[in-house]
Amino acid sequence: MPPAQVVLALALLLGIQPVTTDLYLPALPALTASLGARMAHAQLTLSALLLAFGSSQLILGPLSDRFGRRPVLLWGLAGYTVASVGGAAAPSIEVLIVWRTLQGAAMGAAVMTGRAIVRDLYHPAEGARVMSRALTGLGIIACLCAPVGGLVSDLFGWRFALLVPTVFAAATLALIALRLQETLPARNLHALRIGGLAATWSTVLRNPTFIAFGALTTASYGMLFTFLATSSFVFIQVLGLTKTQYGLVMLWSSLAYIAGTFLCRVWLPRHGVRGSVARAAGLSLAGGSGVGLLALAGAHSVPAIMVPLTLVMLGHGVHQPCGQSGAVGPFPNAAGAASALNGFVMMLVAFGIGGWVGARMDGTVMPLALGIWFWCACIALVAWTLVRRHGAAHGH
Repeated sequence: MPPAQVVLALALLLGIQPVTTDLYLPALPALTASLGARMAHAQLTLSALLLAFGSSQLILGPLSDRFGRRPVLLWGLAGYTVASVGGAAAPSIEVLIVWRTLQGAAMGAAVMTGRAIVRDLYHPAEGARVMSRALTGLGIIACLCAPVGGLVSDLFGWRFALLVPTVFAAATLALIALRLQETLPARNLHALRIGGLAATWSTVLRNPTFIAFGALTTASYGMLFTFLATSSFVFIQVLGLTKTQYGLVMLWSSLAYIAGTFLCRVWLPRHGVRGSVARAAGLSLAGGSGVGLLALAGAHSVPAIMVPLTLVMLGHGVHQPCGQSGAVGPFPNAAGAASALNGFVMMLVAFGIGGWVGARMDGTVMPLALGIWFWCACIALVAWTLVRRHGAAHGH
């Protein structure tokens, strides 16, 4: 397959996650009010989706190692499309949570398989560069999600905002069915055997390179999810932005993330994976500390959050491609299982954050600011210790 075609397919597969999470965020307060739901239940529409997303990968990863990437992708995208329609028509918050959970489980097929495809086709160092290109595409998709979600929600209501992912998934399904070839070099006939699966998971979880890069992606995603889970309530309800203005705030954060993926590609040839991650961790810690300290000083405004957050998102654009390709790098024969475990841990942490946010939202910017500061400190700690020590298997 031509490299550009691979990058496009990867961008769409990985981009289904922001389409599912970011696009409905501007509609979340209106959705909560329309269904007469409590904020904790509204947060479950996001956190339950992500827990199902992470858990499903533990099954889908070995399935893709056994039967190939294409069948898992096709069934997953078809299931996602059906669940997306069901969620848009949900009559209550409880039914919506059920459909969003099913949607998250199906979404696992797209994202997990996308990461495994990179390992199928490329060596780890080259995989980081390819992943950064694909994540640039993801960033462009994420740029459009919040503004489109805000506009659609304002013009047609929150149910139509939940329908937009249906169109995206159907288009991605068509492209995969028509253009993407099977990438798995050889099927692992023992991938689903309980003994073999337990041994594979044990091998992955004990690998220091996986631990280092898995911790990096988890801390980086923990930062992002804290922002996603709190941002619509903070910017719309606390700081008084309209849905469209909130969409522009999210657009800026996505543009900063895209710039980070370009920065990643500039740094990788010069500094290697470990050097690039270490430099990006400096951006993360500086930006996260700025968000937290300004909030503690009483500067509760959009610029006080978004100016330092720009540095955080630049760092995020480096950590994710390096971390995601690094976590599966040592496992050419079990890339699906390694990708699944990495995704599961990230989403398990996100589920915990969702519960924390639902209980801590107090009508101020503090949960957002302190949560981001905490995760940026974790990113720096992981980058300057674990990745520095054990990332050599992935790059110099």
